[in-house]
Amino acid sequence: MRWSPLGPATLILAAATLVAGACTSSTGPAAGGSSPKRPETAPSATDSGYRPVIDRANFVSTIDNPFFPLKPGTTFVYEGVKDGDSQRDEVVVTRRTKVVLGIPCVVVEDTATHGGTLLEKTEDWYTQDANGNVWYFGEDTAEYENGKLASTEGSWQAGVDGAQPGIVMPAHPNVTDSFRQEYYPGQAEDTFWIVSLAQSVTVPFGHFDDALLSLEFTRLEPKVIDEKEYVRGVGLVRESAAAGPKEVAELVSVTRP
Repeated sequence: MRWSPLGPATLILAAATLVAGACTSSTGPAAGGSSPKRPETAPSATDSGYRPVIDRANFVSTIDNPFFPLKPGTTFVYEGVKDGDSQRDEVVVTRRTKVVLGIPCVVVEDTATHGGTLLEKTEDWYTQDANGNVWYFGEDTAEYENGKLASTEGSWQAGVDGAQPGIVMPAHPNVTDSFRQEYYPGQAEDTFWIVSLAQSVTVPFGHFDDALLSLEFTRLEPKVIDEKEYVRGVGLVRESAAAGPKEVAELVSVTRP
């Protein structure tokens, strides 16, 4: 694996340090890094906690961020391993929208299966601001066991019960930028840190250079750190565990409208 100038152990240690402070920071610098550039519509921290600045007039209907494009009608298929079993994820960018905090969000359906058996079905809600930052406004998730609904834990919606939206991809990513992706205290507190813009990655869909590599983590699971690799013009191509239970998902195919 090709990393940024820091080694894997150093990156994971720095990520853990950042997790420790994530509950009060928003777009602050990664541990030991320089201060990142803040998007104009950036989450901001106050004495009472995390509070994103949301201006309804500053959001657009199209999500065309180069590293996170979501064109309605597109289907992404990922295959990998989770909880020791093979898993297939079909991610569909629907033509539906859901209004959250007065802002229309693109509905993305993610269906996870093992050997044709339904494991999890999630509906995610994304939107983009006028500057090109992609925001995450919530999810409705359901886990299944033996074909029956087992849990909806992890579901949240911005503006409900104190939940706040976050940025999943900045318009102009830079190494050491860090952001909250979501914030529902005690339930959903994922953050990510950009560690490289020159990652080489090979997945069934193809080989790519100059991918964006990020580390994703949450203080709710301090021993778990995920790597995610994004390719310009495609989006997420690979996700794997850097620390914690072994998990991997790789992009197999993309069907565009």
